[in-house]
Amino acid sequence: MKNVFQRIKLPAFMRNARVITIFAIIVGLALATIILSFFNSFWIGLALTILFLAMVVSIYYAAEVITQDTQKYVSDLTYRIKRGEQEALIQMPIGILLYNDHKEIQWTNPFFQQYIGKKDILGKTLDNALPDLGQFVAKYSGDDSPHQIKWGDNQFDMTVQDDLGVIYLLDITKYAKIEDQLAAQQVAIGQVFLDNYDEITQSMDDQAISNMNNYVTNKLTDWANHYHMFLKRVDDDHFFVMAYMARLQEAEHDKFKILDVIRQDTSKQNYPLTLSIGFAYGNPNLATLANDAQSNLDLALGRGGDQVVVKAPDSPARFFGGRTNPMEKRTRVRARMISQALQEIFKQVDKIYVMGHARPDMDAIGASLGIRRIAEMNGKECDVIVNANDVHSDVQRLLHRVEEQPEVAKHILTPTEALNQITDKTLLILVDHSKPSISISPELCQRLSQRLIVIDHHRRGEEFPENPMLVYIEPYASSTCELITEMFEYQPKNVPGLSKLEATAMLAGITVDTHSFSLRTGTRTFDAASYLRSVGADSTLVQELLKEDVNNFIQKNHLIETIEMVEPNMALCTGEEDEVYDPVVAAQAADTLLSLAGIEASFVIVKRIDGVIGISARSLGKVNVQVIMEKMGGGGHLSNAATQIKDSTIAQARQQLKDILTQLVAADEE
Repeated sequence: MKNVFQRIKLPAFMRNARVITIFAIIVGLALATIILSFFNSFWIGLALTILFLAMVVSIYYAAEVITQDTQKYVSDLTYRIKRGEQEALIQMPIGILLYNDHKEIQWTNPFFQQYIGKKDILGKTLDNALPDLGQFVAKYSGDDSPHQIKWGDNQFDMTVQDDLGVIYLLDITKYAKIEDQLAAQQVAIGQVFLDNYDEITQSMDDQAISNMNNYVTNKLTDWANHYHMFLKRVDDDHFFVMAYMARLQEAEHDKFKILDVIRQDTSKQNYPLTLSIGFAYGNPNLATLANDAQSNLDLALGRGGDQVVVKAPDSPARFFGGRTNPMEKRTRVRARMISQALQEIFKQVDKIYVMGHARPDMDAIGASLGIRRIAEMNGKECDVIVNANDVHSDVQRLLHRVEEQPEVAKHILTPTEALNQITDKTLLILVDHSKPSISISPELCQRLSQRLIVIDHHRRGEEFPENPMLVYIEPYASSTCELITEMFEYQPKNVPGLSKLEATAMLAGITVDTHSFSLRTGTRTFDAASYLRSVGADSTLVQELLKEDVNNFIQKNHLIETIEMVEPNMALCTGEEDEVYDPVVAAQAADTLLSLAGIEASFVIVKRIDGVIGISARSLGKVNVQVIMEKMGGGGHLSNAATQIKDSTIAQARQQLKDILTQLVAADEE
């Protein structure tokens, strides 16, 4: 029965297999009923037959009408859709360009044409007809997601479907301008601090202080008015600033010249005053923004002051200024306060670890031994974390000497041993660095991140422990050993102090970081050295510890032979791609270059034993090598900095450094 109905010409909707089956069942039942009716009564059977035929004819014609209406509707809808597609290609406000496999332009819609005027581009390649657009197509080929581009005077959301050879351009210029306007009206909060106000005013009379305050207030007010900022003095050495981002960007473009103006003018009056400024933006919560501004000011101060830090959440900080050596702001009072704070923290812990940076130098080791002694003087056990397999020859000589003193040697641990002995009350002290990533054991820093102290003399970088219990960073100090030496004056007097070897190690640390007291020294440096000598430091032993290895001496001289002047007064030396150099050799070579006439800054690039490219940078103070090394992922001091670059070659690092130096010189000339 089903096959019979399939051969009958039925309306389209009745050609479905399920419909045919149901219809066949109904017809079968109807025919069976008619046949049975004929057995009972001929007339009843005839009547049912006529009724059945009438019903079938009615259903057929009704279905035919429905089918015709449906087909007409679908046909009309299809026509409208196709016409809509054609009209959309021509009328809709989206630029469309078609090109072939050879990047030859085949068609553009009228909306696209309005951006190129009467220019004839059909049949020409994208690179020849529309070179700027061709670059975007090459850049985003294979990526179907929209990308925001600027083409001519307009901004677009651009989508490239390379497999179809189509470019879609949605003009978003209007909305981009609104977005730019909102960004320009974004509020930024700043904190201005007079770095050395207290130190300068101590020796001034009231009239001189008043004159200086008037001068600073007037200069800062003029500067704020020029950029339409709100400025309010909240303390003798503290100002509060509010600005729109557009105005802050103008001040950034001028590189915050107010720093140079005030420093130079006050220097002529024999009271050189410097400013530190922290700006924060990008947060709708003004209270949080004010806290961020204070944090940025702290970062500027931690880097030595005389500079500006501008930063938004989750974005790198931008630094301005910082071209002068930090002035001495450290006082005996601060050293005493830090000592007392350390003693209070020591009471809350049961075990103390002290650790320098990876591949520690003599300053890091000497400072670690000094902290260990201070902890012992306060009745606390302290262990020094050292990886003896990754130290320079001078530190190896010192560790061999330490092994001869069992009472100290037993407190020298490896990072693995320290990790196995951590308790809930263990304290970690980082010396001679503040970046956990360059510690001897970054894992130890992570495990003890909530119980951590930083003592350092380097300028603070962006990477910094989140919640340190105590921070003592003094960029003016020559070395960390100098900072720690000053703390011994405030320790208990009825207990054994520094041993001869510990004092010698700390003196060696100061000697190394000051290049034998010729660089970065102040009166406090010589005071610290004098104290260490008074408690037994042996200068002869210092010279013995710091003796240069013959092979290292040869390597250093070989590096110096490669000297080239990359910019006026800037020297660069590079090692071979296939030869490994000790980082200390590179540092010594950079120091030696500064002793040559006409060289204000030196850079030495070598490959380290771990395959990383290392750069040692030194200067006499006129060139801020810290800023240069920060651009390459490192940091340090204004006159002493370094960086390590992974997945690079010496040639690539050399070119990157030369590009940065060229940009720096060009910016200075402007």
